[in-house]
Amino acid sequence: MRRSIFPQGIRMLCGVPPRLFRFVFAVLLVFVCRAAFAQRLSPLVSAPDWARLEAFHDTITRAEFQRLLDKAYAPGGAAAGVIEVRENEAMVLKTLTPPEPFVLRFAKDAKSAKAVPRDWRAVSALPRTKAERPLDGVKIALDPGHIGGDWALMEGRSFQRGQDRSVREGDMTLLVAQLAAPKLRALGAEVSFVRDANAPASPFTVDALRPAARKEMQLLGIAAARENYDGPHDPQKRETVQWHAERLFYRVAEIHERARRVREKIRPDLAVCIHFNGTDWRDPEHPDFAEKEDLHVMVNGCFSADELRFDDQRFEMLLRLLTRSHAEELAAAAPLAKALADATGLPPFTYFGGNAVRAGADKYVWARNLLANRIFECPVVYLEPYCMNSELTYARIQAGDYEGEREVAGKMRRSIFREYADAIVAGLRSHCAKSRHAQTGSVPK
Repeated sequence: MRRSIFPQGIRMLCGVPPRLFRFVFAVLLVFVCRAAFAQRLSPLVSAPDWARLEAFHDTITRAEFQRLLDKAYAPGGAAAGVIEVRENEAMVLKTLTPPEPFVLRFAKDAKSAKAVPRDWRAVSALPRTKAERPLDGVKIALDPGHIGGDWALMEGRSFQRGQDRSVREGDMTLLVAQLAAPKLRALGAEVSFVRDANAPASPFTVDALRPAARKEMQLLGIAAARENYDGPHDPQKRETVQWHAERLFYRVAEIHERARRVREKIRPDLAVCIHFNGTDWRDPEHPDFAEKEDLHVMVNGCFSADELRFDDQRFEMLLRLLTRSHAEELAAAAPLAKALADATGLPPFTYFGGNAVRAGADKYVWARNLLANRIFECPVVYLEPYCMNSELTYARIQAGDYEGEREVAGKMRRSIFREYADAIVAGLRSHCAKSRHAQTGSVPK
């Protein structure tokens, strides 16, 4: 039921300090034209448990909080109106309508700051180890992107040219993870798979998500929608309940289940999300070849102002900021990017929109707010090399997996899957060797 935000909002403002009154009243003005809901949540999400942030009082200084907010998580003032940084505390809105504040107390200085509560361990804080086992005891979660198999076409991550081998991203990412895992274990890592088969991790079905799809369509203003679309070429399929339910199935429910596994079962020190990039191939049955291919690696960050108006995304951003995931992600992303660039020879990808920013000085590493790198409660590095529908990568995929080298597209080349897997191993080996020996200056070869 829709109602005005003013009665509850004004009652809440009574008796608060003038400075807080001005801040909350400004937020009310920003959102006065919006419908008044107790929470604004992303699809299939429960209300966040803000009490979890109580453990972070006195764990971060004002300067560090402001730096991470401005440089990594909410550049360009994206948090204005929902987070106010004061001298000794940050005032965060838990809900916008009505505005309900959470106050985080800052540490007086870095020396007096309390230990950061978190389940994962920074690699640099782990004990020194033998040169031949730089990953000894490091818990790594490999997350092969997408689902693959019979679900690849639904995901929009499958195409085929004539009678050629079908290109399914989920199948390929799982193969890369399977090739990398034994080599990581040989270096001492404790490796877990977030997905170990070309099948959904989520217990939901598409049909079970139809009610949620109808709700989302109502919020988007799509009225009188058809239930089902008429095949993959139906020009109005994006306005059907079926299409929205499918997207909730593979883009939302699936990743939330993977996040639950990471949080409750695996509890890794680092998660590596393995993907192949690709451009729009238009018709899956007659795909276009892309003119170029490139490489980039992502860490979490660059929340937009609108994203931070979702209560769950605002909470999840703060949880990542306060656990200091960013520094650990950057420490792993740079050597992974270098290893991939060395192995592939690919140039860096460049974002031109506002949904990503460069993370530090590395030209290959970007900060972007993706569901997986936001809700996996550990440092996450997200890999996007190659281009599945570039002519060269397509030819290499058609050659399949093999040992050694074969002539592909007029040149002797390794299996693209082994090249990718070995680059992951090399990047993680470099990261762990450097991080665990940085204090002594002794880096294993």
